[in-house]
Amino acid sequence: MKRAMKKLNCLLAFLVLLGLSACSEKGLNNFNEDESGVETVAHEMIELGKKLDDPYSVNNVTKALASLYPTKAGRVDVKPTDIYVRFLPKTDAEYQKLITLGYDLMDHPLDYQIVRDGDYYHDPEVSEEDITWQYAVLPHGTVLPHDIYHEVLDDCFIPDINTKSVDGIDWDAVERESFRLTGNEELLAPVTKAGATKPAGRITIVDDDANGGQPFGVSEVKVVCNVFVKFSTTYTDRDGYYSIPKKYSSRPRYRLRFKNRKGFAIGLNKVLVTASSSALGKGNPAGMDVTITKKSDRKLWCRSVVNNAAYDYICRCDADDMNVTRPAKNLRIWLFQKMKSSSAVMMRQGAFIDNALIRGFLGEYASLIKIFLPDITLGLSGTTEYASIYSETCHELAHASHFAQVGKSYWDKYIEFIMKSYVATGGKTYGNGTEPLAGYCEVGEMWGYFMQNSMYHDRYGGSMPNSGMSHWFHPQIFRYLEERGITKSQLFAALQPDIHSRADLKKKLLTLYPGKSAIIRQVFERYAD
Repeated sequence: MKRAMKKLNCLLAFLVLLGLSACSEKGLNNFNEDESGVETVAHEMIELGKKLDDPYSVNNVTKALASLYPTKAGRVDVKPTDIYVRFLPKTDAEYQKLITLGYDLMDHPLDYQIVRDGDYYHDPEVSEEDITWQYAVLPHGTVLPHDIYHEVLDDCFIPDINTKSVDGIDWDAVERESFRLTGNEELLAPVTKAGATKPAGRITIVDDDANGGQPFGVSEVKVVCNVFVKFSTTYTDRDGYYSIPKKYSSRPRYRLRFKNRKGFAIGLNKVLVTASSSALGKGNPAGMDVTITKKSDRKLWCRSVVNNAAYDYICRCDADDMNVTRPAKNLRIWLFQKMKSSSAVMMRQGAFIDNALIRGFLGEYASLIKIFLPDITLGLSGTTEYASIYSETCHELAHASHFAQVGKSYWDKYIEFIMKSYVATGGKTYGNGTEPLAGYCEVGEMWGYFMQNSMYHDRYGGSMPNSGMSHWFHPQIFRYLEERGITKSQLFAALQPDIHSRADLKKKLLTLYPGKSAIIRQVFERYAD
């Protein structure tokens, strides 16, 4: 099946017309958190070695139990707790169904040696144009979807070692014995009095221009931890702290999966997945602390900055702060390392999909491509400072809030203007303000640049930035009004679907806030063209 790749190629070609980009850059540096310093984490494709004997298979746990407790083995039935299964979705819809069912999917087998860890894997026996095998560990008895091809690879026994067995069996010891009998003893951590432990730690990042240069948390991002099929996930809290719910005696592999608890996902790996993953390597079962800096892997750095910027923006949308509409909960953000332009095309939310321009360009794929489309694209070429990425992310998220208020029809006209202006002017995305539909861009970019500058100022202090002030749509109008008592929430309330020019905006503000009419008239006259 070649549909997924054809769809992606069509999409990337279309994004070029928007001045975006068609490819992403490889990671610039390796990021190695393995304490031994032996293992390499490269953030490209995972390199697999030999197949290993899974110590959690029912057969192997039964043998380990008999080895340690020969008199009890016959009285204790090792019943499967989980199944290890792989799926081969044939279509995008099938893949999305697995996600909707709540399965935590991994794109690589969990019972193979990993020679070099990375961010993704594609089975060599599956065409690169098709979705690769997806692996999951599910509770025994799970009714698997009959309409998606799957194979149950093994019945597993993953003991609950949080409590002692009523038969007095030390399941931690049984687990360790199973590792020994299957030839995986080297994966075990040294025995301690505490026994198996729940991994806990903190994921932090450094912004040189904030918090005195001290690390602060990577907020509410997903942490994935596994040894073979013993698979567990959690989220960091606001300050980057996490605690994995399962206990481990062996050294787990740690990953960050950039699907945030606030509902947005950062995702475009080489393969199309719900959210990008960054491998952190193998670490202590007690947990791993990671501090991310500009010197860390480029992809990991950028994903973490965007995660925190989006988290910050969404939190600040609350009623007790800026009180503006939040972006959609299933927002998808794509990062491109070889482009400079960014956009809030909102295609995953349905914007522009039904427009005649995209229907003509994408043809039969226009109705299907929505699954893989982005809402926000961020061009990060040449961007090395946290503050710059933060600023750009806030700008595009401000557009996402605007979209949530005005809807698809409005946004179709907005993006149509951007696309036509880019082509007609040879790359001048905003045109000159005289073109048809220019008013949609005028109102939208006034808001986007105003929020970008305001969020930046709130975080970093100093003088208010002047981004966008030289453009014909004058975002400083909003700054002037806010300084004179009209709040962000009140300004945002004026950005209704019927407001698609500066003149419309002025009338709406005068209607909503007659007590501020003198100030409103003054600022619009000041910046009249």
